[in-house]
Amino acid sequence: MRHFLLLGYVLLLTPVGVSAQGSIQDTIPETVVTATGTEHLLKDAPVQTEVVTRRMLDNYGGRSLEDILSGLTASFAFNEDDMGSQMQLGGLSNSYILILIDGKRIHGDVGGENDLALIDPQNIEKIEIVKGASSALYGSDAIAGVVNIITKKHREDGLLLENTTRYGSYNDIRQHNSIGFKSGRWTSLTNFNFQHSDGWQNTSVENTTSTEPPVTDSRNMTVNRHTNAQIAEQLTFAATPNLEFYLGGTYYGKRIYRPCGKYAHYDVHTYDLQYRNASASAGGRLKLNGNDLITFDLDWNRHAYMYYFTATTLVEDYELSAGTPYYPYYPYLPDQTQMQSDQRRTMASVKGIFHLPANNLLNAGAEYRHDWLYSPTRVEGNTVSDWTAAVYAQDEFQYDFDASHSFHLATGARLTWNGAFGVNVSPKASAMFALGLPWRIRLNWSRGFKTPTPKELHYRYVRQMSGTYLYLGNQNLRPQTSDYFSVGGEYNAAGFNITLTGYYNMVKDMIALVTIPNYEAPAEYIIQYDPYRVRQYANIDDARTMGIDLNARYTRGEWAFGLGYSYLDTDANQYDSTHDRMKQVIIDGTAHHRSNCFATWSHPFSPRYRLGIGLYGRMSSTRYYQIDGNGKGYHIWRLATNHDVDFIPRTDCRLEAGIDNIFNYVDRTPHGLHLGTTTPGTTFYVALTLRFRSGKRIGKFNNTINNNINSNQNEQN
Repeated sequence: MRHFLLLGYVLLLTPVGVSAQGSIQDTIPETVVTATGTEHLLKDAPVQTEVVTRRMLDNYGGRSLEDILSGLTASFAFNEDDMGSQMQLGGLSNSYILILIDGKRIHGDVGGENDLALIDPQNIEKIEIVKGASSALYGSDAIAGVVNIITKKHREDGLLLENTTRYGSYNDIRQHNSIGFKSGRWTSLTNFNFQHSDGWQNTSVENTTSTEPPVTDSRNMTVNRHTNAQIAEQLTFAATPNLEFYLGGTYYGKRIYRPCGKYAHYDVHTYDLQYRNASASAGGRLKLNGNDLITFDLDWNRHAYMYYFTATTLVEDYELSAGTPYYPYYPYLPDQTQMQSDQRRTMASVKGIFHLPANNLLNAGAEYRHDWLYSPTRVEGNTVSDWTAAVYAQDEFQYDFDASHSFHLATGARLTWNGAFGVNVSPKASAMFALGLPWRIRLNWSRGFKTPTPKELHYRYVRQMSGTYLYLGNQNLRPQTSDYFSVGGEYNAAGFNITLTGYYNMVKDMIALVTIPNYEAPAEYIIQYDPYRVRQYANIDDARTMGIDLNARYTRGEWAFGLGYSYLDTDANQYDSTHDRMKQVIIDGTAHHRSNCFATWSHPFSPRYRLGIGLYGRMSSTRYYQIDGNGKGYHIWRLATNHDVDFIPRTDCRLEAGIDNIFNYVDRTPHGLHLGTTTPGTTFYVALTLRFRSGKRIGKFNNTINNNINSNQNEQN
C-alpha cells in the first residue's frame, strides 16, 4: 500500500511545468547516419539501427546516459563504481563498445571504462545504436557495437537561452545551461553542465577473503559522493553557402570523495579521485555539386586522472625509483596530487561522400591517430605511445523494383596499419530487402579488429579491495578479431513496429583479465606486495556471444506502448594454468535475460497545457562472474510525469517529476562482491526547463498539439 500512496502523492502534488513537447520536428521521419556513415531514413537503413528519439528522452527524464540506456533499451547493462560505468553490450564490455559524440570518439578512460559523465543528458538530441562489429567504418574498439550521441544544435537566427535544473534524492543535482547565438555567417553555442550527488550506502557489510568474519561496520559507499562540471564551446563560420568551418573546445573536471573509516584490510582512505579533461577541435565541410560532401577534422584530447590527498600520506613513488629494486616512500601533504594516468590523443581525418552512376553511393576516407600515455603508478616504463593509420571505402547500391519493393546492398572494407601490430583488413557486407510496405529483412556480416591498448600491454597496478589484488599487463598479447553475423526482420504498419534480430559474434584472441598463480607473476612484485590474488591480461583462445533482440512498439491515439527483450548466451575457452587445461567459462557480466517496457499517455488539456505520464520497467536475470560472486537479478519500475505549458512569449517551459524504483528494491550484497544493480531504492526527482528564443519559435506549443498525436508513428518510420 505504501508504494501506491507514493504514486498518488507525485501525481497530485506535481505542479504544472515545461516545454512544447512534440514540436514540428516530431512529424519529420527519423533519419540515421551511424550504420553506414551516410544519411538514411530509419526504415531504409541497410543495417538495423536502434534509435532513442528526442521524444523518448523528453518523456523519460533520465538523469544520466547510463540511466537512459538501461531504461530505454534492453541490450545494455551497467554497474557503476569509481572507475566508470562497467558498461556491457551483447556480452562484451566497455572496451569493445565505441562511444561517439556527433560521430567522434569519446576520449578518457581508467581501467578500460569510459567516463560517461562527460555526456550531458540535457544536451542529447537523440541516440543511435548499431550492434555488432563496425570496424570497417570506425576502426578499433567497434566489436560489440557503436553508440552515437547526437547533440542538440543551434540553427535559428538570434539568441537562444536554455536552463535546466534537476534535483533528486541524495542531493542529486543536475544543472544545464546553454547560450546560443547566430548572426549572419557566425554561429556560437556554449554549454555548461554541473552534476553532484552525495552518494549512498546500501550495506555496511564488507566481504573478507580471510578466515575472519565479514566486517559489519564499514563506511565504504555503494556509490561515492562526487561532483563534476564541464564547459564546452563550438564556433561555426559559413564562409560560403557550400563551405563551413568550425572551432570547438571543452574543459571538464570531476572529483570523487572517498570516505574515511573502518575497512576490511585497511583503516582509512587518505585521498580522493580527481579528473581533468580538455579537448580542442577544428575542421570543416565542403559541399560539391549540391549532393557530394567532403569533411575534414583535427582533434586533440587529454584525460588526466590523479589522487587528491586529504591527509599526509606515505606513498610509494615510482618516479623516484631510478632502477632500484624497491620503490622509495614519499610523503604527500593535504591538497597535493599524484598523477595516476595522463592520456592524450591526436586524430586527423578526411571523409568524402560521392554519388556515383547506377544508384551507387561511395563513402571513403582516411584517418591517423596517435595515443600517448603517461602513468608512473600503473604502466611499466611510465610512458608508452601508439599510432594507427587507416583508409576505408564503402559502396552502397540501391535498386527499386517498384514503390514498395527494393534491394539495398552496402559493402566496404578498412585497411588498418598499426605501429606495433602491422596491417589488417576489416571487410563488411549488409543487405536489406523491402518485401512490400510492412515487411523488411536485413542481413549483415562484418569483421571486427581491435589492437591491445597500452594499459593491457604495460599495466602494473595494485588495488586494495577485500585483500591486495595485483593487476599486470602482458606484452605478448595479440590483436583481437571478430566475425559478426545477424539476420533480422521488421514489420511496420497499423501503429505497430516490431523488429526481431538474431546474431552470432565470434571473437578470436579475446583479451580479458584472468587469475594466474602467484608464482607466474614477477618475483619482485610478489615479494613487495604479497598479493592475495594476481590477475593478468591474456588472450582467451576464443569466445562467442549469441542472442536474440526483440523490440516492439504500438501507438494508438494518445497512448504508446513498448517492449524490449534481449536473450544472450556467451562462452569462452580459457586456459587454466593451475590444472594445465582449457576450460569453458561464461564471459563476466553475462545476464541471459534482459527486458524493458513502457506505457505512456499524453493529452493536451488546453492550447497552453499538456500532461504526459509514463510507466517504465527494466528487468535483468542473474549476471554471472568467474570470481567474487554473481550479480542478483532484479526488476525496477519508474513513474515519470511531464507538464508542458505555454504562457511566456518566445519561451518554452517544462516541469518533470517522478519516482524511480517504485517498489524500493535494494541489492545489499557485501562490498567487494558483484552487484546486480547499485540503485539505492526509491528515489524522487523534479526538473524545471526554461528555453528562450529571440528568433523564430520552431516548437510553439499551440501549433503542434495535433502533430504530437501522430509523432510516435513518425518515430517508427
